[in-house]
Amino acid sequence: MKNLTPSLPPLKSVRLLDQLRERIRYLHYTISTEKTYVHWVKAFVRFHGLRHPSSMGRAEIEAFLSWLASERSVAVSTHKQALSALLFLYKQVLGIDLPWMSEIGRPRTTRRLPVVLSPEKVKRIFERLDGEHRLFAQLLYGTGMRLTEGLRLRVKDVDFERLTIIVREGKGRKDRALMLPQSLVKPLHDQMVRARLLWDDDRRSGRAGVDMPDAIARKYPRADASWAWFWVFPQATHAVDPRSGVVRRHHMYDQTFQRAFQRAAQRSGLHKPATPHTLRHSFATALLQSGYDIRTVQDLLGHADVSTTMIYTHVLKVGGGGVRSPLDALLAPSA
Repeated sequence: MKNLTPSLPPLKSVRLLDQLRERIRYLHYTISTEKTYVHWVKAFVRFHGLRHPSSMGRAEIEAFLSWLASERSVAVSTHKQALSALLFLYKQVLGIDLPWMSEIGRPRTTRRLPVVLSPEKVKRIFERLDGEHRLFAQLLYGTGMRLTEGLRLRVKDVDFERLTIIVREGKGRKDRALMLPQSLVKPLHDQMVRARLLWDDDRRSGRAGVDMPDAIARKYPRADASWAWFWVFPQATHAVDPRSGVVRRHHMYDQTFQRAFQRAAQRSGLHKPATPHTLRHSFATALLQSGYDIRTVQDLLGHADVSTTMIYTHVLKVGGGGVRSPLDALLAPSA
């Protein structure tokens, strides 16, 4: 994320931020959400000269949001992030109800068609990825998982006998079952053999176990060191847990894979702005092209509303997938 904060002195009062972090963790929000909310609360306080949020109200919030939109020209999604952070701060941390927040103008979301790659172009990217990066990209395309869902995949959630993968606490904190592509059975098994070597090394060296959901960690204190809860795609090195300060093995870093994917996409001669999430879009479109119904695709993607999934039907309707251009009919050679 770009630095969007004004050039003001460092934020000296950490008490408010500690309260914010404590509340976020109590409600089991992700570490990425925590970092985002802390960033925007810092920006808000610094923008108003380090005033405490409890002494500010509608005018100050509107001024900050207007500054983001007019002076910083942030994207709609970024603007919504900042607004969500302030809503959380006032309601969940300060206990202040803001009934007038519904009256604040919100930027309108521009509806955009997702970037979708043909199977041939996806294959070209695969060919320019190596090792576990190639396998991970194939897993995302073969199941439609989100990037973070694939990174957090645990050994226990891969069922080779039933050819099933369980996504635990996906977006909206929902579980869902996905197909395990037959073509990935052996590569995934081999990946787990390599992961097992890292797990064995951690156990011999007495390292702390992997990060665990809070409820499970309390109920089963030793589960974090078990093979069943180990990452399918573990990071080769250890890192400091940003919340607990414990040195442990993390899953593969998202930025590491994203950089590898970007390099592969460039080397494949791809001119579209593809990201790892493009594999999810391409998965959904390929299923619809194969004749699967929209509800099935919705369940596999984990969309709460079918209208979100319907965006892929619009992709199918363009580029020759739907209506035939009258120009083609006009210029078609006569029989």
